[in-house]
Order: sequence, then C-alpha cells, then structure tokens
Amino acid sequence: MLAVFDKSVAKSPDALNAPDHSEAVSALQNGFLANHFGSIHPGSVTVNLGSAGVMAYSLEKQNPLLPRLFAVVDDIFCLFQGHIENVAVLKQQYGLNKTANEVIIVIEAYRTLRDRGPYPPDQVVRDIQGKFAFILYDSSSKVTFIASDADGSVPFFWGTDAEGHLVLADDVETVKKGCGKSFAPFPKGCFFTSSGGLRSFEHPLNELKPVPRVDSSGQVCGATFSVDVETKKEPTGMKKVGSAANWSSHY
Repeated sequence: MLAVFDKSVAKSPDALNAPDHSEAVSALQNGFLANHFGSIHPGSVTVNLGSAGVMAYSLEKQNPLLPRLFAVVDDIFCLFQGHIENVAVLKQQYGLNKTANEVIIVIEAYRTLRDRGPYPPDQVVRDIQGKFAFILYDSSSKVTFIASDADGSVPFFWGTDAEGHLVLADDVETVKKGCGKSFAPFPKGCFFTSSGGLRSFEHPLNELKPVPRVDSSGQVCGATFSVDVETKKEPTGMKKVGSAANWSSHY
C-alpha cells in the first residue's frame, strides 16, 4: 500500500529529513510515485485525492495473515493492513453490523472520534487489539489519521520527499524511491494526525524524542522516535464538536 500526502494536509516531522536529501524526488509531480507503484504492482488501484495527494494499493502478493483492505465511506478513505483480534467487541462498541470488516471498523472509530469524541484519540487506537497499520484520509476536513500497532507487526515506513510531502508505504523500496535517505520505519505504538503530529498511544502523556538513524555506511537516514520518559504533555481530552471541519483543531 502507498499514500503520498501534500504537505498542506500532513506535514512530516522535520527529524525525518536526512542531511543528504539529494536522492529525494517530488513524489506527487506527474504522479511519479503512484506510477512507479503501478509499474511494480500490475493490477494495483490508484485513488487520486486531488490536491491532497494520492493513495494506492495492490491485492497481489499478500501475507494471508495480514491482508490489505481498502474502503471509502462518506469521503473517508482508508487503507488497512493486518488483522484485528477484538472485532466483535469493536463492532458492538461502534454499533456496526456483522458484515463490517477491519477497515470499516477503523473508519467508524475515526468518525465517532471526529463527530462525538467520547474517547481521546490515543484510546481509540489503543482499543484496537491485533496486528495492523492503517492510513486514513478524511477529504471533507482534509485530515489524516495514521497508526501502527504496539509491536510494529506490519511492515510500515514513512518519509519526506523533495518538496516536504509525506510518503507512507508497506514497502521500504517504494519509500526510498520518493524520499532517498529521508525515511524510517513508522514508529510502533504510535499514531499521526494532521494537527497533532506524531504521538504514542501507549504513552500519550509523554513527548516523543527523535533519534537520528544511521545506515550501514554511516549515513544519517531519517530518524526513529522514542518515548521521552522525562517530559510529559498536558492530558488532552477530545471536545465534542459539531462539524467535521472542527475535528482536527481540538487536540
């Protein structure tokens, strides 16, 4: 799976920028990275998000234990890879019918968070038990919601292209094609939103500290992020909001 978001929608952390950014390209220009993805995954599907970016996925060469799913519900686009263990509990929690699968559960969890906000966002992700990574984009409010499980069970990478756009994929070579050395594994146990940036859902009150990543040749390649036990954020509850447009500004 692949997603590239314009920097106006999702600003990637500055720490992902490698000192040598010369190998990065403009991933969105003329559909460069989506076209590359399509060339190595014949039969893949590309979803154009207009000025916000692009999403793409392939159902070929899947791990049967960590399948890829895609769905669109009311202008909410979601790519999901993995397996949720507590599906029945979450269906009941979000009032979904028996046919709802993992990707529909994630969309409904996000929509509940956006429209009613009964739980803080870290709890919404923490309540999902299993092996997963997902990329969600709400085109009505231009908001992204991205997460990886606590063990990093699904291969998932992110990076910054030459123009500062955010690139995400389950294939490291695809990310490197767009970002050069400015990439890293997506931090396990974390979620990223357009307004709140990167946060740990396991330790939501702690700051995340970037740690430069060095490859085998000694070159700095992006950064990993670790929980800083010394610094704590103020707890941020989710206020009830009346419209989708206000969702992202409330935490």
